[in-house]
Amino acid sequence: MPGYLRPSPARRVFADDSGTPIPYGERWGRGSPPGDSYSVTSNLERFAPLHDVADALIAWLSASFDVAIEDALGLAADLARVPADAVRAVRLRPIDGSASPLTVVFTSFPGIHLHAGFLVDAFFPVCGCDACDETWETCAGALEETVFAVVEGGLSERLTARAELPVSFRLQFPGGWRGGTSRAEDHPVERLAAARSALAAGRTWAPWPLR
Repeated sequence: MPGYLRPSPARRVFADDSGTPIPYGERWGRGSPPGDSYSVTSNLERFAPLHDVADALIAWLSASFDVAIEDALGLAADLARVPADAVRAVRLRPIDGSASPLTVVFTSFPGIHLHAGFLVDAFFPVCGCDACDETWETCAGALEETVFAVVEGGLSERLTARAELPVSFRLQFPGGWRGGTSRAEDHPVERLAAARSALAAGRTWAPWPLR
């Protein structure tokens, strides 16, 4: 995106107990991870650059788009479920009310949670356990892709007729799209009720207005 530059943190190498560097992102090759790796979260500081990426995105958004910005930990309540380790929250609300707001929540994990639209939450990393073998670079790419889709008007939401998974969203990217569904019980009752009329016929959010 024009004007945005991802930070380039110093490369860090993490080693196992024998001193061998751990190739995060390639640990399991084409095989399955060991069963006990699903319950382990090691070297979490490898995700620390995500905070720098989020700071850079916030700075770029505030400089490029006509938005109101709030920075207060209590804004983490924009998420359906507030993480217990939230340490900061920033909400960016476009002056154009037809464009989706965006809340960026920093956690001490370290990680980033996003809230967009009425009912869309996303997490970076998605899990963070050793079995998932995520890297900060892949998480940063997904974080940036999500933010870019929101500001370009690529977010749409709707309520479906499926009783078990009534909430649906779609993020449109230049090279494709990503979507998902969630259960009604995944969202606060009052928030779901407020969104029902707006999402009855679906809602595609507008692009953010430039400064």
